Amino acid sequence: MDEILEMLVKEARTSPEEIAEMLGKSSEEVKKTIKKYEKDGTILKYTTVINREKADSVVHALIEVKVMPQRGIGYDAVAERIINFPEVVTAYLISGTYDIHVVVEGKDLKEVAFFVSEKLATLDQVAGTVTHFLLKKYKEHGVVFHEKKKNKRLQISP
Repeated sequence: MDEILEMLVKEARTSPEEIAEMLGKSSEEVKKTIKKYEKDGTILKYTTVINREKADSVVHALIEVKVMPQRGIGYDAVAERIINFPEVVTAYLISGTYDIHVVVEGKDLKEVAFFVSEKLATLDQVAGTVTHFLLKKYKEHGVVFHEKKKNKRLQISP
């Protein structure tokens, strides 16, 4: 991956001037490269990682979806329908027993259960689902959520 992209992935708030200084490039060169990446779709969005336990009480579920692909278009048609639901925050085509991995969020367990039973599972090409509720996040996008507590006891010397 390009050095500029790596720096933005680690910290999206890094200014072009800071990146230029760290890489020994001109800030204009860095700005031009970033604009190119934004224009060609390499950079799609700048985002913030939030500790939801502190900010709100959103429920997240990881759903494995078994799909019957359609002739000629494979998984894309059903994936397109799935990603258009507002509850869906992430979707991946995966290998293994299930075909599509979906991350959804809702205000409570009931809302997520309703989504799965009334919206997702009722799609024609969906053959089955397995839902896993997220209980605790340890790390996301390289950010550790719960730092290990340091031992506050004093060392006893002989």
